Amino acid sequence: MEVRSERRNRLGLAFLITLLVVVVGRLVVLQGVDGAAYAQAAEDSRMRTFPITAIRGEITDRSGQVLAYSVHAERVVADPTVVADPEATAQALTDLLDVPVADLTERLSREGRYVVLAAKVATDVTDKIRELGLGGIYFEEDPVRLYPAGAVGGQVVGFVGTEGSGLAGIEHTYQDQLAGTDGEERVEVDGRGNPIPSGIDDTTPAKDGATVALTLDEDLQFVVQQRLDAACDDGDTTSASAVVLDVHTGEVAAMASCPGYDPGHYNQTDPDLLGNAVVSDVYEPGSVMKAVTLSAAIEEGKAKPDTVLQVPGHIQAGDAVVTDAHDHEPIGFTVTGILAKSSNVGAIMLAREVGDQRLEDYLRAFGIGSKTGIELPGESAGILQDSADWTASRAANVPIGQGVSVTTLQMASVYQTLANDGVRIPPRIVRSVTAADGTAVPTARPAATRVVSADTAHAMTYMLEAVVGPGGTAPLGEVDGFRVVGKTGTAQRANPECSCYAGGGYFTTFVGYAPADDPQYVVAVDLERPSSDAEGGQVAAPVFADVMRYALTAGGVVPSGAPRPAFTLTVP
Repeated sequence: MEVRSERRNRLGLAFLITLLVVVVGRLVVLQGVDGAAYAQAAEDSRMRTFPITAIRGEITDRSGQVLAYSVHAERVVADPTVVADPEATAQALTDLLDVPVADLTERLSREGRYVVLAAKVATDVTDKIRELGLGGIYFEEDPVRLYPAGAVGGQVVGFVGTEGSGLAGIEHTYQDQLAGTDGEERVEVDGRGNPIPSGIDDTTPAKDGATVALTLDEDLQFVVQQRLDAACDDGDTTSASAVVLDVHTGEVAAMASCPGYDPGHYNQTDPDLLGNAVVSDVYEPGSVMKAVTLSAAIEEGKAKPDTVLQVPGHIQAGDAVVTDAHDHEPIGFTVTGILAKSSNVGAIMLAREVGDQRLEDYLRAFGIGSKTGIELPGESAGILQDSADWTASRAANVPIGQGVSVTTLQMASVYQTLANDGVRIPPRIVRSVTAADGTAVPTARPAATRVVSADTAHAMTYMLEAVVGPGGTAPLGEVDGFRVVGKTGTAQRANPECSCYAGGGYFTTFVGYAPADDPQYVVAVDLERPSSDAEGGQVAAPVFADVMRYALTAGGVVPSGAPRPAFTLTVP
């Protein structure tokens, strides 16, 4: 019996020792190995993470006038698992958030731990909500984007969507720089979900967005927009575009279209109008393209301003016949007269002297058929067919601006080249980007390219001044006190109803620069007029004159006082 009892005691002692080892081992694991994890889990259950939204950077004009900026506002959110009484909480919030009680109650009763009650709430309202001390109600940064200039510059500035990302214009192109970098606030909360003042606070601050300064002049932009809006109200013009370039830098001083839109209310605008027609829409420019054709003829040594050509009223082009505005007996036009009178036949005769391939080379050198690279989304390259594929009729149409499509910006760039002694500087619209810490980075100036010689450019300036002078096609393009250079364009508009030109109306254009003896600004204007047969010199030239007049006056440009030269347009 004693042996059996002793055996049982030993077995019992071994069991107790084994149990003690297991318990001690488990304690070691819990406190040593898993202790940190359990402690972290306990801490995490008391922590809440709230995003800190970076304030989006401003967009300004060249002098610092603000075109877009953001103001503080907040998103009111809730954790339904912490809200003790959804209906009572909804009653407390309904007037402040202007949301029906039933809607708030439904949201506060959902499953899950996150629900949005209201967005972009003013901070004076959220301060009142904080004073209520409601459990489970939190606040996140949700800035409001404002556009104080409204539609002025709207198509350039663009807009942001409901999520705060840029969807058009500079807002889109410079999204990364404007947006900045969001941060987060990680704080310890009590049982009701409210932050503990003395608790853990692990915050990563946001980095606010940069300021993007444009080359636009807001006052000039306003004038251009107003003048285009007036043109679109004339009963015949369905759309219009204009751009103003600095001759010596290629910077865009103004860019606008009508119809335009207010970025602050973009969702109330026809989606088809939310682009930027100056860079996106293409059209056949008509006779403004003759500046390229005659530049090529002069540069190639095929003509001089006083060269005389016997120009008939019409010319055969394959299976088509091209005429001047009115058929006529042969006229002894000088090359200056061909441009001033906008003779289609004379321009085609000169183009044939240059040759199709060389003319294409000049068109492409002036920027036709390629994007300018401006810092705006949706830019079109236009349409320029390879000369090897030109038919006889196409070879006659391209030199006079039909059968080739351009943007308003491309045509402005052509004339900037001529005004700048034959040197092309691709247009740009962003001047600098300044980080939130004040570090400014100027935009790199694009490389300049010589397209024609200075002598050719000066000869073109002389001849283009004749367009606005006595006997030219655009006396309405004159600006009192200044010598103006420019060219009209009246191109047939394709009729979408028949896929032909008949009944399609016209695109009317005027592009020019001033002062003739010291060019400072280029202005390009085009009007789409489906129901009118008015010419560019009648309707586009006056718009040009109004815009150029303001640009010269506001820019402090002083006339040189040198008289306009005498022009010989025809000879017996």
